[in-house]
Amino acid sequence: MGKRVPLTTSLGCRDESSVCLEASRTTSTHDSLHSLCVAPDGSLHCAAMAVSTHTFQAPKGTRDFYPHDLAVRRYIESVWREVSINHGFDEIDGPTFEHLDLYTIKSGPGIESELFSFQRAGGDTDYALRPEFTPTLARMYAAQAGSLAKPTKWFSIGPFFRAERPQRGRLREHNQLNLDFVGVPEHGMEMRTADAQIIAVAVDVLATFGFGPDIVRIKLGQRKAVENALAEFDVPIAIHQQVLTLLDDRLKIGVDEYRRRAKELKLPADFVRKYDPLDREIVRLDADLDDLPLDKEQRQAIEKKKETPGDLFYELAALGLSEWCEFDSMIIRGLAYYTDLVFEVHEATGKERAIAGGGRYDNLVELFGGPPTAACGFAMGDVVLRLVLEDHDLLKPAEQYMPYPDVFVINARDEEPHINFTPMISELRQAGLHVRHSYKATRNVGKLMSEANKAGARFAVILGKELDEGNVVLKDLRSGEQEDIARETLIEVLRMKLAACEGG
Repeated sequence: MGKRVPLTTSLGCRDESSVCLEASRTTSTHDSLHSLCVAPDGSLHCAAMAVSTHTFQAPKGTRDFYPHDLAVRRYIESVWREVSINHGFDEIDGPTFEHLDLYTIKSGPGIESELFSFQRAGGDTDYALRPEFTPTLARMYAAQAGSLAKPTKWFSIGPFFRAERPQRGRLREHNQLNLDFVGVPEHGMEMRTADAQIIAVAVDVLATFGFGPDIVRIKLGQRKAVENALAEFDVPIAIHQQVLTLLDDRLKIGVDEYRRRAKELKLPADFVRKYDPLDREIVRLDADLDDLPLDKEQRQAIEKKKETPGDLFYELAALGLSEWCEFDSMIIRGLAYYTDLVFEVHEATGKERAIAGGGRYDNLVELFGGPPTAACGFAMGDVVLRLVLEDHDLLKPAEQYMPYPDVFVINARDEEPHINFTPMISELRQAGLHVRHSYKATRNVGKLMSEANKAGARFAVILGKELDEGNVVLKDLRSGEQEDIARETLIEVLRMKLAACEGG
């Protein structure tokens, strides 16, 4: 016999005046869908329609989050949110899609190949799923710049999309923390103070997850120095963005590919040598200057930086961040809107892609119609972050991030649930407790108790024969102790015991 399913109305009738009802039928050999059509005269006729046997899967480069997976993601997001708020940032969000030209206005039409862009059916406006948040933030700030506090400190958490080939550490959809300090000075002491404070948030997030400077490094770069070199070597302005992208890709593509692509761009040989991956320079901010190959002039320059308020060396040291940070000649950041300091967070061994990246973007708000506004910020995605957390055993088993019920209610009575069982569940939930329950009644309480333990409940309430005398059984699922308590005092007793658990 095939499985019976409810009939549903359909628009599949050939006769427009008929009403069509559908039912699926499963036999041992095939699946089919039958339409039961009711004609105006009341007669019935049935027509078979094909049912797809295709197995659907999630799109490539995306993830399904089942309860345990989502619990881990929520934990990551909770750390992002808590640290951001503790540092004085307010949470915002924007649409998950924007007008396409929000992204192409700065980066050019070439970026379209990296975006999921679309038009509404019958429309002619181009949209794109957001690949990042900074353009949205700049647009939002520009719209209300006159009424916003100076500086403005915002963060957001949400999904982002890139139409790229999925690979380890990079998917087509991911979740991301974005944190921005907008309206900071473009020059002077406060400029580097703001830069250092942004880096401090990134470090605090990493430390909260359990990382230390031996596991992850904050790598600093100077975008302005690269732009000065482009001018010094007379590199045509028309290819500046291509050159920045090439420099940003050096670690991924290797020396030979870097040189080949540099030759294609017809870059001056001296410029190519200056940024050759084999000549990479890394200087830790907490390094002993005696251990570095410095001449007298270079040594004096670094010592002055460390002693000068408003210099990044000084500001990072003042916040206790020097041991996390190092200048790295390979850090460029390819996005067009960066103007000065850039930085990335990397796993110390270099095994994974960047965990986070950001920098200063002092012209973007103005580009979207706002006043000249300096800003700095960073983004941290969940994909690489989770890989590094797992690699270093910094995540607990997924089930430990699940929300545990306060109480699990078990029905061990031979009566209809609505008499005592259902009202009790409702009362407990109305009291603000997280309640789960068995979906069947049985005198074999042991079997249902294992279900309560599997759910991770703190206490179990058993409705058994004791209820005839106005009592229920309350069991502590950690200690195994149980007691009979008056039904009318259950909520009060549970609250006291749960408070004692939290206090202990």
